[in-house]
Amino acid sequence: MFETMEGTLELILHNIAGVAIIILEFIGVFIVIWTGIKAFLMYIRKSDEAGLYLAKGLSTALSFKMGGEILRTVVIRDRKELVFVAGIMLIRAAMTLLLHWEITQEEKEHVKKARES
Repeated sequence: MFETMEGTLELILHNIAGVAIIILEFIGVFIVIWTGIKAFLMYIRKSDEAGLYLAKGLSTALSFKMGGEILRTVVIRDRKELVFVAGIMLIRAAMTLLLHWEITQEEKEHVKKARES
């Protein structure tokens, strides 16, 4: 009886995690598209904020996608999958750190320009 209940609960967990992963990935993709379009329009209008806006949007999108990868670790079945997911998470974490560094540099530059004006 407990084996059946455990299997059922595991199936429910996998289904919920699968749906949540898809939702988080979709939100991340939507943010990238929306931010890209809006940053492009800002760039066309010669806004100095376009690069900073894009970097912040990409960082936010990566956070959602990283959430999906964290949930993906719940449903991993074997070591090969774990290595694959860990590699993706490592790449996304590095990209997030790089974007945060770029955002910090852009913000410092904007403050410097504001002081000079």
